[in-house]
Amino acid sequence: MEAVQPFDLVIFGGTGDLAARKLLPGLYQSFMAGGLPPEARIIALGRKDLGRDNYLASILDKSRTKLGDEFFDEGRWHEFAGCIDYQQLDAGSDDDFGRLAERLQDAPERTRIFYLSTSPDLFAGICQRLAQSGLAGANSRVVLEKPLGHDLKSADEINACVESVFDEKQIYRIDHYLGKEAVQNLLALRFGNAIFEPLWSHGNIRDVQITIAEKIGVEGRGDFYDATGALRDMLQNHLMQLLCIVAMEPPISMNADNVRDEKLKVIRSLEPFTPETVIANTVRGRYQAGQVDGDKVPGYLDEPGIGSDSNTETFVALKARINNWRWSGVPFYLRTGKRMHGQVAEIVINFFSPPHAIFPVGEGAGVTNRLYLRLQPNEVIELQLMAKQAGDQNLLKPVKLDLDLTGRGERHSGAYERLLMDVARGNQTLFVRRDEANAAWQWVTPIMKTWDALDKAPEPYAAGSSGPDAAIELLRRDGRSWIENA
Repeated sequence: MEAVQPFDLVIFGGTGDLAARKLLPGLYQSFMAGGLPPEARIIALGRKDLGRDNYLASILDKSRTKLGDEFFDEGRWHEFAGCIDYQQLDAGSDDDFGRLAERLQDAPERTRIFYLSTSPDLFAGICQRLAQSGLAGANSRVVLEKPLGHDLKSADEINACVESVFDEKQIYRIDHYLGKEAVQNLLALRFGNAIFEPLWSHGNIRDVQITIAEKIGVEGRGDFYDATGALRDMLQNHLMQLLCIVAMEPPISMNADNVRDEKLKVIRSLEPFTPETVIANTVRGRYQAGQVDGDKVPGYLDEPGIGSDSNTETFVALKARINNWRWSGVPFYLRTGKRMHGQVAEIVINFFSPPHAIFPVGEGAGVTNRLYLRLQPNEVIELQLMAKQAGDQNLLKPVKLDLDLTGRGERHSGAYERLLMDVARGNQTLFVRRDEANAAWQWVTPIMKTWDALDKAPEPYAAGSSGPDAAIELLRRDGRSWIENA
């Protein structure tokens, strides 16, 4: 892989959880693997007047917890921390941006990466001040965190402001699920092997299920979450991107635009929702008080920062169809929720049973073949096959074949580690292009409008459960059920 050249990474929102739990641990892992150039500089920005030493002390525990004892070496962390500095900056202060420009002027030839880990309503102002201070040059790149806007109109406004400063080739709209090793291995499985791709169509696949379930609640982000909800926070981006990876046609090459062109075709092939199909094929839910891992947890309306009149959903399930030759008639079931009974992100491909059964089926057998692509809590790809049970009868039972596409005992890049290094290399393959994001917003807009018009409270479900009963019924009507592996 191409070596990473020295760069300056400037993190807006450097005192936030994302920086401490994801960005800096990812960069540390790259440092430990020898992928981070020794001359790289990381400048964390925040509104607080902390100073470098206090900042490093403030992030240490969060970063250590995220990395775990197995991957955290205190001595090497302090070596890595030599790359990190801190600067107080108010996103609305021209003077503060001037001081940032002075700090970076000693190496104008370097790649400059500006990571906007802030509220999206600050993106436009930050980009404009970067331009005014002379920092938005040809060697600059900007990373945008989701959710990018509240709807298509607001997303367009943000993108227009960012693109008035940066070219599309300099903009990296990040979706960290695309950086996971298992997702990359799905592409390798499909397009690097002759045996899987012929099976990847409506004649062989009965249905596809994509689940991102979280045990956590709003975790102190009540104000943000209540203005966002599960549809905008998770389905419009993460689940949509995973759907695209499953359903896309083989690209001409792994060139960034070739891959993203195929993903865009998938989104544009999704059957549009009407008010009637929104009512029939979508479920909104909201968790109530319950137990998660034996601990009592409050309902959503009792969380800090949530108003008693809130109508925000914490769970979404829906059935989607893709109107093209490959996927005609295959239902895609998507769901995501908070305060679920397990923490899992998974794609399940359910294949049809053989057209004629000659073997009796033992206990636990249903759909004969499944492909499991698990993204969390661990990254695994498993293929379920049917095998004979021990004994003198020809009873079949399901067994799982671990495809081990990642290699036992090898170190693998985390999602943020990989994506940050891709930004440094200038590789946009795993980032979302503007037309992709717009098409996703267009597809979910009828859902949002219908829900708003109905003004109906989300379906209740107990914290620690698998979601509302209506989500179970959504599949039961089709003679199917959710595959539960959490």
